[in-house]
Parts: sequence; structure tokens; C-alpha cells
Amino acid sequence: MVQPMFKAREVYIVDGSRTPFLKSQNVPGAFRASDLAVAAGRPLLERQPFSPEDLDEVVLGCMIPGADEANIGRVVALRLGCGKKVPGYTVQRNCASGMQAVDSAVKDIQLCRRDLVLAGGTESMSHSPILFKESMATWLGNWAKAKTMKQKLAALSTLRPGMLTPEIALLKGLSDPIVGLSMGQTTEVIAQRFGITREQMDEYAVRSHERLAAAIDSGLFDFEVETIIDGKGRYFDVDDGLRRDSSIERLAKLRAIFDRPYGKVTAGNSSQVTDGSAWCILASEEGLKKHGLKPRAKIVQIEWAGLDPRQMGLGPVHATMPILRQQKLELSDIDYWEINEAFAGQVLGCLAAWESADYCKDELDMSSAMGSIDQAHLNIDGGGISLGHPVGATGARIILHMMHVLERQQAQRGVATLCIGGGQGGATLIERIGT
Repeated sequence: MVQPMFKAREVYIVDGSRTPFLKSQNVPGAFRASDLAVAAGRPLLERQPFSPEDLDEVVLGCMIPGADEANIGRVVALRLGCGKKVPGYTVQRNCASGMQAVDSAVKDIQLCRRDLVLAGGTESMSHSPILFKESMATWLGNWAKAKTMKQKLAALSTLRPGMLTPEIALLKGLSDPIVGLSMGQTTEVIAQRFGITREQMDEYAVRSHERLAAAIDSGLFDFEVETIIDGKGRYFDVDDGLRRDSSIERLAKLRAIFDRPYGKVTAGNSSQVTDGSAWCILASEEGLKKHGLKPRAKIVQIEWAGLDPRQMGLGPVHATMPILRQQKLELSDIDYWEINEAFAGQVLGCLAAWESADYCKDELDMSSAMGSIDQAHLNIDGGGISLGHPVGATGARIILHMMHVLERQQAQRGVATLCIGGGQGGATLIERIGT
């Protein structure tokens, strides 16, 4: 007997918010990861018709939570006043941790386990820890075991100045241990494959800043970004990575940082080290009815894909294709795109891959090139190059922002997608609710 196919429930976005994305100043920033998540979540929940205790669950993506924030999802849920009965947990999928949080919530809602979930991501990259070398950790262990003066003197005699040289956890985390390349070096590989020039990368970077400046000046983030205040009374209400004076001439003066001296990837055409957080409130139809909520968008499908870690920046191409195939859509059927700007060359590489018959045939099992994306409909308010890319938060931010873009443009469909360190991609198809 053939069993009836299970029909997953629809999942809706009710609301969302984020903090300003704050550029690292090479010292620990004003906010820890949990502080950022609370700062974005508190005003969001205060304007809802339900209580924080009415949430069924809290899911938070974070790549590097603080040492005292081990399960940061639960920590934040409690700080938001959700109460002891609302469970909270943390997910980590590198650059897509925020999108993974949304996906985890979506699946629980589809399976009738939850009806109302707060899902998002947070990262305080400026608080990434400074580590001792393994040799120093070994020395400290031996020092702790030394009991007599003779043993302590013997241990001291093995201490070398080089052991005290710190290791920056963030830099280690942004390197791939399998292929031995940093994320920037993988973009150099993509640029070489598709013939992307340094000038093209810099032109794209300048446009990212120009678009962010226009969006800020037009007040387009007023209903997305929450003002946050630190312990010294300083307030932050805008993404401060914006460089209004960015120009091709200025960027041309910067040196390559990943493939010296002849590389094309520079600090100017790469995403910025940033602190930030973003949330989405997700609900089933039952959750909407129970709490009197109005849906603003629908999560149609989320997909994940793996590919060669040496070309991890092409992850959006691979993650988007299953969605287009299953939904029977073409690139041209997507009204707007958010492709996270990890690097300018990486975004340009994705566009080139879709336009390449060889790539689509060899890597995507297609008979011809997929087509082109109109860049006037891509990252229309800037992206990671100008906004910054707090790795745990970006996946949730681009979903949230896509909802706002679709509403503003009175458009139907949008895709939010990003590459993921380690050779993966994630993509989310969103549809606007309403006329």
C-alpha cells in the first residue's frame, strides 16, 4: 500500500530586526555576541502582540560565542525574558550560521513541533579570542605540575620567548584546514578561473558603498535596524563600515593581502570584520491565528550544497540550483537577489559561473549556461563589503533584508544566498505575502 506523502506546513516570516553592523577597530568592541542578540531582539519582541514566554523556541547561529556563552541561544533566550520553559539552542554552519538557525526553525515548524520561533544569528568578531600556542599550553601544564623549587626552575629553563607569541583565533577560523587556503585565497582561485580583473573587483566594491550610502540617506533601514546603546551611554544607529569616499582610484592603491604581490583581492574589495546580530520571527499558520499575527513573507525553500573547498565562493551557484529546479524557475523568475559579499571577486565569480556553459555543464549537469542576473536587482542596498559580514549573523540578515526589499519593490520572489567556508553554499527562496 502506498503511503500518502507528508505535506509540510507553510512557514511565514512575521517580523525581524537587526543591530547596526559595527566595524572592528582592532580592539574588543562595545558588545559581546549575546549583547548584540539581546539588543536586536528586545525591541523586536516588545512590539509583538505576544509575550516572549509565548515563543516555542529560540534558535541562534553563532560561530565564536564567548567562553561564558557556550550555548548562546539559551543564554540570549533567558536574557530576552522568554522564561525558563522556552528552550534555546545554538547552531554553527560557519558563514551561514544565521541561515542555518532559520532553517532549523523552519523544519521544526514544518514538522508540527513548533508554531512560533525566534531564529537568527549573532557574532562579535572583535571579541574573537587570542590563543596561546600549543607549546605554551604544554608549558603551562608542566609548570602547574612542578611542585618543588628544583622542578619549577627546570620548567622555567624550557620557556622560550616564541611560545608567548599569540595566535589569532579569527585568522585560523578563516582558513580551510583541508586545502590549506584562506577564504581570500579561494577567491583568487575563482578570479583566475573566470578571468575576473582587479578593476572589476574594485568597481563592484565601490558600488557596494554607493548603494549602502543611498539606502542609509533614504532611510531604507529605519524599520530594520535597531538603535543600540553601550554601557557608556554611546548609541549606535547606523552601519559604520560605510566608506563614502570610496573610489576606484583609492582602492587601486591598496595592496593584495592574500596572494602577494600579484593577487587581486585586497582589504578594499573584501568584506569587513564586523560585529552584529539579526533576528526573524517565524510562524506556522496555526501560530499566526493563535497570536493574531500578520505574515509578511513565506519561506518557500532552503537548500544547502557542497563543492570544492578551493572554490567555496561559488557555493551560492550550487545551493540555488536545486531550488530553481524543484520550483521550476529560471534565474529571470527571481525578482531580487541577496548574494552575500564575502569578496567582490566571489560574487562576480557566481555571476560568471551562471553565464558559463562549460561550468554549468561540468559542475551543474546542465546542457547550457543558466543565464544572467541583472545586477540592478542584486544587493541593491549594498552588502558585506560595505555593511560588513559578522559571520554568525549574515545569513539571517540577508533573509530579513530580502523581505524588506520585496515589500518596498512590491515584488514577488527573492533569493538570499551565501558562500560558506569549507566549500558549501546556502540559499533561501522567499515570497512576499500581500498585494
